[in-house]
Parts: sequence; C-alpha cells; structure tokens
Amino acid sequence: MRRALVLGLMAALAGCATQPKPHTALIAAPATCIDIHFPIYFEEKSASVTPQAEQIIADAQRRAVGCAVTRIDVLGLADAPGGPAANLELSQRRAAAVSDALGRHGFNQALVQQAAAGDVGALAASGAARPLRRRANVTIHLTSAGH
Repeated sequence: MRRALVLGLMAALAGCATQPKPHTALIAAPATCIDIHFPIYFEEKSASVTPQAEQIIADAQRRAVGCAVTRIDVLGLADAPGGPAANLELSQRRAAAVSDALGRHGFNQALVQQAAAGDVGALAASGAARPLRRRANVTIHLTSAGH
C-alpha cells in the first residue's frame, strides 16, 4: 500500500513538472507589411494583361490585406525591336494596363505612379538584346495600417 501511494504521488508530481519555455522574446515576428515587388510580362507587341498576370495581382492584393498601401509604382518597358517612339508608346500602354488591373483587384484607393522607359536599356553594351523586357515592373509600397 505504501509503495502504491509513493508511486501515485510520484506520478502526480511528474504531471506537474513544467516544460522549459522557449525564448520567444528573442525571436522577432517577421514584418507583414513589407513592400511587394513583381513583374507583369506581356506577349510581343502587346499591352494586354494575361490571366496569369491577373492572378499575380490578385495574390499581391491578398498579401496586402491588413496593410495600408502608401503608393504603387508601375514602370512599363519594351524590348529592342521596333522604333523608339513605338516602344515608348507600347511601354506607356503596358503601364496603364497594369494600373487598370491593379484597380480591378482592389488597389483603386492607392496613388499609382506610372512611368514608361520604352526600349531604353533594352540593349546591353555589347549590342545584345536584354531578355524579358516585355514587362511592367510593379512595386506596392506598404505600411502597417495604423501608421
């Protein structure tokens, strides 16, 4: 009987043992409202936003939930083929198309700054065409909603 009482008491005390607490104060939570950067790619000579690009913008909108959007920068680009004036106009249409798509996905309250580079920078110093210039670069500037 005494042995059963001692074993029972030991079991009860073992259940009261505390586990060491992790040092959570030393681990900082990642910032949730950090700027989002992404490219939107276009078909050759096109300024039409693709379904894949629409999905990328929708994903960015989900990532921005709970944050305040302070500004959105959209820079339209074009590749080297074609004339400089035509490429500048194409890159302007790409920036505008992406801005419109951002508005459709809930970014319509943010200040959108559009710019177009045309084919400036489309050729390397060697004269070779830089790849993947048929795009618009997007930066969504975020801050915590309380700021």
